[in-house]
Order: sequence, then structure tokens, then C-alpha cells
Amino acid sequence: MLAVLLDLVLPRVCAGCAVPGPGLCLSCRALLRGPALGLVRPQPCPPGLPPLSALLPYDGPVQRLLLAHKEKGRLQLTAPLGEGLANAVLVHGQEAVVLCPVPSSPKAVRQRGHDHAMRLARAAAGALRSHGVEAQAARLLAPTRSVADQAGLSTRQRAANLHAALRGTGAVRGRVVVVDDVVTTGATLVEATRALTAAGHVVAGAAVVAATSRRPASPRRAPPLLPAQEGG
Repeated sequence: MLAVLLDLVLPRVCAGCAVPGPGLCLSCRALLRGPALGLVRPQPCPPGLPPLSALLPYDGPVQRLLLAHKEKGRLQLTAPLGEGLANAVLVHGQEAVVLCPVPSSPKAVRQRGHDHAMRLARAAAGALRSHGVEAQAARLLAPTRSVADQAGLSTRQRAANLHAALRGTGAVRGRVVVVDDVVTTGATLVEATRALTAAGHVVAGAAVVAATSRRPASPRRAPPLLPAQEGG
């Protein structure tokens, strides 16, 4: 309701490129519907990082879309960003999958007013199911302690900051892909994988909407889940 009221008094522009019009223009929507980059890896690559896929580099419109969704509550972006995340998940195959989001701290969720990672995981699972892939989203990770803000920390500092910060939860459900909006150093995904594996879950890989410093790990790409075309 608030978003509708704001649209009545504020100019409507695309959250990705600021062109006048709907909250997501056709060009930015097409970016999210295109094929994934494929497997990527941070530089340097931390030990224990599972096979990691990303839809796009973390810059330009996709960076602004993710920030608008996460920090500004532009929740109408959940579905298209979830479609993009689903395309990254497909790099790991089309077998049945459980999407496990990296949990935010309770404080961050309260401040934002929503759990952005879980919203994206549910949207991605729905997109996969609509195209014949058995998928569900599940909270299989929980924080064990508070951690410092990761901004400005080196790769080694991030790893130390996150060590033993998560624990695996829930019944073992089969093939798990850890999902998040952005990967930087990969330290969070390493800790998530460690915690899930310790709890008996089988981690097939990790997938994100966007990756910062990265290098292609292989030419493997996923076909687009949705065609990059106008409309919708």
C-alpha cells in the first residue's frame, strides 16, 4: 500500500537505470531473464567454497536493483530478481533442489523490515517450479553469534569474523544450493557450507544474483529460465 501511495506523489522511474516509467524497465528486466555468467570464483578463492554460480557482475543496473530491493524496500523487485537467481541456480543442474538463503542478523531484518534473502529464495524456487524443476526454499541456517560489519574487511578478516557464526538446522532434505543476493569474498558462503555439511546436508553448490571480483571457473552456463524478451 505504501508503495502505491508513493507512486502517486513521486515520479516513477526504473530502480535499475532511472529511466521514467515502471519500477523495472524492459531493458533491466531482460538482464535478469538472460543466461547466467556460469561458474565464477572470487579472487583470491577461499578454501571450502563450493561451486559458485552468478547471474551477472555486481555493477550497473543490477547493483542498483539489488540495493533498492534490500535497503529501500522495493519489494516489487523480488519476483524479477528471483527469476534471475533461478537462472544462476540452473547452472548446477535441473535436479530437485532445496534453496537455502544465507541468514541476515535479526537486527538487520528488523531494520529493513523484511528478510531479503528469504524473499529471493522463495521467488527463485517458485520460478524454478513454474518451469518444471522441483524446488523449495527452506531456512536451514541460523546465526550462532553476532558478527562485525563485513564492509572494509579483508578476505582473511572476513573469514575470521564469520568462523563458526552459523549452524545448520532442520531435517536433511536432499540436494541443497546456498543462495544469496551478492558474493564478494565468498567467506559467508564458505561458512554456510561448513555449517550445513556439519548438520548432514548435502551442498551441491551456491548461487547468487551478482558477483563482485570474480573470474570464470568454467565455460558452463545455464540456459535462460525465461526468455530475454519484451513484455511481462
